[in-house]
Amino acid sequence: MTTLSCLETEPNSLSQERKGVELTVQGTVQGVGFRPFVYRLARDFKIGGTIANTSQGVVIQAEGLTVDLDNFLQALSEEAPPLARISSISQKRLPITDRQAFTILKSSSEHNTTKTIIPADIALCDDCRKELLDPADRRYRYPFINCTNCGPRFTIVSSIPYDRLGTSMHSFPMCRNCQAEYDDPDNRRFHAQPNACPECGPHISWHASTGEQLPCHDPITETIQGLNDGSIVAIRGMGGFHLVVDAGSEPAVALLRKRKQRQSKPLAIMVADLEAAGLICHLSAVASQTLASPAHPIVLVPRKETVSLAVNLAPGMGEIGIMLPYTPLHHLLFATPGCPQALVMTSGNRNGEPLCTGNKEAVSRLGDIADFFLLHNREIVTRIDDSVIRIMQGRPRLLRRARGYVPNPIPLTQSLPPLLACGSGLKNTFCLVRDDMAFISQHIGDLANMESLAFFQESIYHLQELLETRPQLVVCDLHPDYLSSRHGQELAWELGIPRLLVQHHHAHAVAVMAEHGLKDSVLAIILDGTGLGPDGTIWGGEILEVTRTDFIRRGYLAPLPLPGGDAAAEQPWRMGLAALYHSFGEEGLKESRLPTALLGVAEEKRTAVLAMIQSGFNSPLTSSGGRLFDAIAALLGIRLDSDFEGQAAMEVEAIARQWPRPEEHRERLEEPVEENGLFIIDSGLFIRRMLHDLEAGKSIAELAMGFHSWLIDSLVVTIRELAVSSGIRTVVLSGGCLQNRIIMEGLFQALEQDDFQVFTGQEVPVNDGGISLGQAVIGGLRYVSGNTHAGH
Repeated sequence: MTTLSCLETEPNSLSQERKGVELTVQGTVQGVGFRPFVYRLARDFKIGGTIANTSQGVVIQAEGLTVDLDNFLQALSEEAPPLARISSISQKRLPITDRQAFTILKSSSEHNTTKTIIPADIALCDDCRKELLDPADRRYRYPFINCTNCGPRFTIVSSIPYDRLGTSMHSFPMCRNCQAEYDDPDNRRFHAQPNACPECGPHISWHASTGEQLPCHDPITETIQGLNDGSIVAIRGMGGFHLVVDAGSEPAVALLRKRKQRQSKPLAIMVADLEAAGLICHLSAVASQTLASPAHPIVLVPRKETVSLAVNLAPGMGEIGIMLPYTPLHHLLFATPGCPQALVMTSGNRNGEPLCTGNKEAVSRLGDIADFFLLHNREIVTRIDDSVIRIMQGRPRLLRRARGYVPNPIPLTQSLPPLLACGSGLKNTFCLVRDDMAFISQHIGDLANMESLAFFQESIYHLQELLETRPQLVVCDLHPDYLSSRHGQELAWELGIPRLLVQHHHAHAVAVMAEHGLKDSVLAIILDGTGLGPDGTIWGGEILEVTRTDFIRRGYLAPLPLPGGDAAAEQPWRMGLAALYHSFGEEGLKESRLPTALLGVAEEKRTAVLAMIQSGFNSPLTSSGGRLFDAIAALLGIRLDSDFEGQAAMEVEAIARQWPRPEEHRERLEEPVEENGLFIIDSGLFIRRMLHDLEAGKSIAELAMGFHSWLIDSLVVTIRELAVSSGIRTVVLSGGCLQNRIIMEGLFQALEQDDFQVFTGQEVPVNDGGISLGQAVIGGLRYVSGNTHAGH
């Protein structure tokens, strides 16, 4: 916790005199039990005065003996509730008025700018869980139990200050008992805005796929019965809908995949508790702590081979996404007799569309997927997906930043003008900057249709309203065809404000710099699928020298043809043929040269690809790390056609992890070629050796691990060379390929052994979900300095 106040002290002789102060506390201090905490402190230290939520933050007027007031101020900083995050406390003296009582005032919104941070949604706390399952409690089996320490926050807030009238709970006036709890400073629900009970709060209901409400005694019991019968149930949750099936039923999972048109993309599961998770997966201490943290994210963990889960949950993957119940409704499902050991909990949306939030919307869009609906009548103001984490280097690293983490800000090293950074075209997030805080949005997803664009636009508007900020600058990716870039351009025209363009991989690097507060120049390894370079070519395997406003390209993966353009990302066999052409020339595409896996590609397709490569028609060159992974997947017969982005690369990693002695594996390494000051890492010779070893009978797992070793070593050798010439000893790692644990951990280990300081994303995804933060920092600093170019 950071306190920026300079608390005034008094000489000991004056400690029995009275004094008054006004404190403005900024940070995540609304919706986390902060006002009740302050009230109790004031009572304990005999402090008179008031406290109120305002759009400037929490304002405390306090008066008492100097010694008591000093103790009160110290406890305010040191003993704040665990979910509170204090970013600053400012103080000014007030005249003495002999106030004895301490009062919580009605919230005020009289100020013009807000310094308040709305908290993220919080998983059900242990106290509420015990009450939920206690037959003697008045909230026994009530699906919306909560208190100041848990429950919905960001998803129900429509306006600030954070009071009940500014949430979707305004439709549910509290009953006498709930109001008494709300008004009692010694109660855990003192000023808990979502407070409710069966008498006065929201309720659940059971519906057919048509939306018709079905009569039943207990919708929870009906849900369990439906799941055991193999049905798909759409459940309205905290931030949207889940599509739910029995994770142990292969037919039910297959039916869900068929109806949702999700052929093989991994499905996340939910289990009752850590004990149940340990029966299914190999859990490290860090994974267990992360699963049980207040955010309750999905965590990717190795699956145990002997577990009786459906084999089609995550085909081809060595890990499975698992999470624990985070709402009372989830806990009730698992507490009901007959509940399956594990439940698939996948996003409730049609393929490629945003998460459904409203009941009518869900019935309309999911009615041909779900057999039944478990609905409730509390409005979801903000849709938000489950967050996803992978443990790498023994640390939790966010791959998808959403529920439980948004809208928590990323602190910046300096204040920047208010701005909007529009993010990338895939895995989109946007970022709003207010002073020295960057607010990255929840995961928006791929901006591929009008529905996702509408979600993007409505989310920008809503977060702007909550932060009470209006951009003076719009920052976009250099690629003009991203829907995010197009919207940014239109918005800049509409508002009459500047628009700055930022190169994709520069933004990746600076996102890591911003998260870790790095100000000096760094070397950056950026490996991803695609990004437009300033030279108009497709980049994606880059070694850059980076400052927060500029970059210089220092090295890259030798470009491969991209036959068919975007089609090559969906059909790795195209990249396999491109790699053969790069390594052997036209001879590489002859049938006698083809590895076994590519013999199944029809001759006319191979001929068409060769023609594209030789003519350059619809076959641009790319240095993409992602496409190189695709090529390896095809050449080794791991994946010829992809069902979702990154599938081939994920499967190459999963196969490589089967090699039993990865620490012993080292490939013969050629020094990178230097041309005109640029280091070029050429995969051609490695691919020749790999195919020779494949013909000689080496295992696919060993060859896949060999590729990882070659890539890691090639990058490290290049960094060493650049460090000598530049004097830079700090390296940042980013890009979607750095979600690969072998690559991430291998680079860290090798570089740290050479005494480099190495940084990568932890709170901010290294994939395109972190792009908006990098854009925001680059754009803001360029705007302040008058530098508006897009790099070298």
